[in-house]
Amino acid sequence: MKAIVLHQNGEFYLEEINVPQPQNHEVQVKISASGFNPVDYQMTENAMERKLLHSPILGREFSGIVSAVGNAVTSFKIGDAVFCGSGSMGSNGTYAEYICVPETIIMQLPATISLQQAAGIPSVGLTALQSINRMNAKVNDSIFITGAAGGVGNMLLKLLLAKGYHNLIVTAGNESSIASLLHIGINYEQIINYKNVAVYETALALNNNKPFDFVVDLVGNEIAVVAAKLLKANGTYVDVTNFSTSDSREILFSKGATILNISNYVYGKEKRYDYYKNGLSELASLLNQKVITPPDIEVIGNLEVETVLKAHTILRENKTNGKKLIMQIQ
Repeated sequence: MKAIVLHQNGEFYLEEINVPQPQNHEVQVKISASGFNPVDYQMTENAMERKLLHSPILGREFSGIVSAVGNAVTSFKIGDAVFCGSGSMGSNGTYAEYICVPETIIMQLPATISLQQAAGIPSVGLTALQSINRMNAKVNDSIFITGAAGGVGNMLLKLLLAKGYHNLIVTAGNESSIASLLHIGINYEQIINYKNVAVYETALALNNNKPFDFVVDLVGNEIAVVAAKLLKANGTYVDVTNFSTSDSREILFSKGATILNISNYVYGKEKRYDYYKNGLSELASLLNQKVITPPDIEVIGNLEVETVLKAHTILRENKTNGKKLIMQIQ
């Protein structure tokens, strides 16, 4: 099969390698599309994220068609359309034509979406679901969200609105991102353009001059300090980035905050595969019922090195404009 392989020199190459074969409880999938995520480029340049690198073939989510099944597989057959958040649990990453994954982490394709749309759902959907489930917020609690127009933010807001949450204040940085938030159902008055106004003062004013019950940080670094300041005493801070700073951690400690570190990786590491199946099952049900819609996607190329480099650059520069980037494989 063809695959894009990361070499020790940091360069990507399109190569021909052996097709992985499924073990007893595994499913082989002919990949149709692969989703890009910030962790993809971060694994090439960040020591902590590099620890997640389980294969020189990157990519952690996909959709496709079942092409072979292991002897013990009972839930899938050849020809089934599926999608999956493979993370570090697959035979290789998803910048490839084929992958083998445990039967227990994949899901049948919802009838209401395309294979290309499905490839952009697992990582952002599972992250958003985990955030909501662990927050356990009441529907009237105030929630401040940074980077709301990104992939996780997009899905998080759709799920929050579907579950009845409306006391939301969010940040975005350009007109395209703001337009995407308005399309989701966020009101203009709930959106702070962080490039035009002071975030801390504006957020407080929009929340009746009260700190927030919950803060969800999808950006980290400099904005993490502002976000930490906006949290109430003994509030809950949801960190999806692992990019908090010493200043933000000091502020959160002084506030007696509960910090939730959101990571899908831990469930794969501990082989708690039900987390992936249950999460994708809930997302598939909501999509089939049209309670939520899939992320807006942009197919930016085929299985080529140029496609990967383009996607990584867009993600690194935070220029997705509210769209999930997809690579067409087949």
